[in-house]
Amino acid sequence: MIEKIYTIPVNEAFDLYSGCPVCTLYKKLEDIEIDTILGAAMMEPDIRIETNKKGFCGRHYGQMFNMKNRLGLALILESHLSLNVLKAIKNKKPERPQSCYICGKIEHSLTKMLENTAYLWESEKEFREKLSKQPYFCLAHYADLLRTGEYSMRKKLYPEYAGECKKVMLQYGEKLLGDVTWFTKKFDYRNEDEPWGDSKDAVERALRFLAGDQLFV
Repeated sequence: MIEKIYTIPVNEAFDLYSGCPVCTLYKKLEDIEIDTILGAAMMEPDIRIETNKKGFCGRHYGQMFNMKNRLGLALILESHLSLNVLKAIKNKKPERPQSCYICGKIEHSLTKMLENTAYLWESEKEFREKLSKQPYFCLAHYADLLRTGEYSMRKKLYPEYAGECKKVMLQYGEKLLGDVTWFTKKFDYRNEDEPWGDSKDAVERALRFLAGDQLFV
């Protein structure tokens, strides 16, 4: 069942034409969840039970720490340590943490947004044009777009959708490869006086393409 409320942020992200639009959606969801968990949600019993059980990944612990709400973070840490971590250490063989409350919340909402992306492409010609004009998708979100489209859209339309996503990726990737190659060649003294062209930020752009914007947060 498509929840059409998610079409608004999807359209807003695709209207930016700046980097991977799914990374933009991810960052927006992440900011909302960080603000929420350190705000009123922190004291809601059902949420505290979940955060006590799941904890957070290193990335999201770091982001909560940087929010400067030390009291809110300390309250979360106190109950997580006492009700989960130390009990686990005392009562069973310690395990490497595998879950994160915030990652789970983001994943749930992002899945809905990806489904709406496929829905919009199916139902709106204007959105098809938006998708075809995107600069690129990072590799992980490109895979997510294809996977979601394959299970959520009409089978006869999926090949065209996948082809449009692939076209965006190849157009950007081939230009990016040329820029990275020229970046390396600029360190040859024979090319010292040649112009950089678009290659000065090629390393950063390649990393965003390969690993997403989250690498730089």
